[in-house]
Amino acid sequence: MLEDKFGRRFHYLRLSITDVCNFKCDYCLPDGYQCESERDFLSVSEIKRIVNGFAALGTSKIRITGGEPSLRKDLPEIIRLCADTQGIAKVAITTNGFKLDQHISTWVDAGLTALNVSIDSFDPRMFERITGHDKLDVILSGIEQAVSLGIEVKVNAVLMRQYNANDLSQFLQWVKDKPVTFRLIELMQTGDNLSFFNQNHVAGEPIKQQLLAQGWTQVVKDKAAGPAQEFFHPDFVGKIGLIMPYGKDFCASCNRLRISALGKLHLCLFADQGLDIRPFLDASSSESLVAALTSMLTNKEATHWLDKGYTGGTKHLAMLGG
Repeated sequence: MLEDKFGRRFHYLRLSITDVCNFKCDYCLPDGYQCESERDFLSVSEIKRIVNGFAALGTSKIRITGGEPSLRKDLPEIIRLCADTQGIAKVAITTNGFKLDQHISTWVDAGLTALNVSIDSFDPRMFERITGHDKLDVILSGIEQAVSLGIEVKVNAVLMRQYNANDLSQFLQWVKDKPVTFRLIELMQTGDNLSFFNQNHVAGEPIKQQLLAQGWTQVVKDKAAGPAQEFFHPDFVGKIGLIMPYGKDFCASCNRLRISALGKLHLCLFADQGLDIRPFLDASSSESLVAALTSMLTNKEATHWLDKGYTGGTKHLAMLGG
């Protein structure tokens, strides 16, 4: 089992397969995707070795991220190899939903079990302002298809003062009759967004207290669950979640590691740099990769230091898919 020096165990791998994104969200890529490095992304065979290595170390959940993962035409093949790996019980993707209505059935047939979609506003005009695309209706249609196929669906919204901070009642109404979890994520400072962060960061704790006062109850987490605190209410079919990276002890329950599309292990979203694992992907067995991962994990820090304005090497969230 992958375990760090603080006793945290890592059941969850966030695996980026591209850093390319076709959206230009204000908080992440306001000028659109800029090709800043060689696009020598992990091959399918390299991904298979990575997944085998992590599975051998007790990882049970793989989340495929980007950039936008659906921009890779071999995404179904990648989903399938993850799903077919012994020990991997859950295969998820995080997507902007641009191609969701076209491809969700193919992804589910390949073995997808969970889906996260980013929607920062249910107002079509605000959605277009944030993302640069008038695609809200298409994305909502794709979510309906995903729900009908029986997979776990979560919708993510980055909480921003000038965009959606007053939309909680609308978000609650949306999950009233839908078996979907809607999650509000605190805006995080990155290397490129300091001015935007200062103008738009909103703390999630007051929203948590409001939910509790309205009769919502916190859900007990699974060992492979992400960092969200989720809440249910007897009068609602769906759930509400909060991801509060600036909250007290946020990192104490960390259970996830990240691999970039260029084959670098990131011990934290805000680490100084990625650790190159590609030299360990050529062997016929996963033994050298397992040994390397175990050794590299000894360098994981206790916390991300976000509360002190530290962003490490993360210029923007598309680098690692959040």
